[in-house]
Amino acid sequence: MPTADVLDKAPVLLREDDEGITTLTLNRPEQYNALSGKLLEALESELVKLHDDESVRVVIIAGAGKAFCAGHDLKELRGLDDPVLAHPVFSLCANVMLKITGLPQPVIARVHGIATAAGCQLVGACDLAVASTQARFATSGINVGLFCSTPGVALGRNLPRKKAMEMLLTGDFIDAESALAYGLVNRVVPPDGLDAAVHALAAKIASRPRAALADGKRVFYEQIELNAESAYSVAADEMARNLFSPGTQEGIDAFLQKRPPRWS
Repeated sequence: MPTADVLDKAPVLLREDDEGITTLTLNRPEQYNALSGKLLEALESELVKLHDDESVRVVIIAGAGKAFCAGHDLKELRGLDDPVLAHPVFSLCANVMLKITGLPQPVIARVHGIATAAGCQLVGACDLAVASTQARFATSGINVGLFCSTPGVALGRNLPRKKAMEMLLTGDFIDAESALAYGLVNRVVPPDGLDAAVHALAAKIASRPRAALADGKRVFYEQIELNAESAYSVAADEMARNLFSPGTQEGIDAFLQKRPPRWS
């Protein structure tokens, strides 16, 4: 068992790069990967670095130990004695979520255990999510009298409204199959198949042209908040521009010539 001294010195966030796929692992296993200020700062710093790293095609966010992420560090929050001091913590967390959306690379959550409160928010902020059958999800702040308002932003953009409100108002856990049915995750697999499923999805996405992925992700989030007429206008402009990108022209030529595309 690691000593407290060793745990204090361990990096709160790990990064692993493998053939265009970067994995960021929340590394506070003894605290169920609770999002301390230090962990949020580390996560924000890595996302800033990744934004302009053209060698990275896909990002995976994972958690060490038994949990994916148990939300904010309540012990740390309880140590604050003024809303003025608390506001920057929640603003930093919101900024991290927005940076995930703003990242040009698609981001996949690898959810092996519980994802509660801001941890559930983190799953919702990722573009895709693959969960183990052992994963469970909750916006449990209400259970300690703290309504999960910021997790509700991500939850309300992933789930049907009444399902999101039920989770927010009750704090009850839902299992992985319910999370799949509600639209919070894309796939549910047995625990021993989680890594293979996540990496198969990441590798498939990484094989697509980077520019098309980046532009497509940006436009998806831009148009999703608009009315239908404005959304179609934005999307049509993007498709017309994207049609003449080198990657798209190579892809169409390959399709017409019945050969695999040769994307750089």
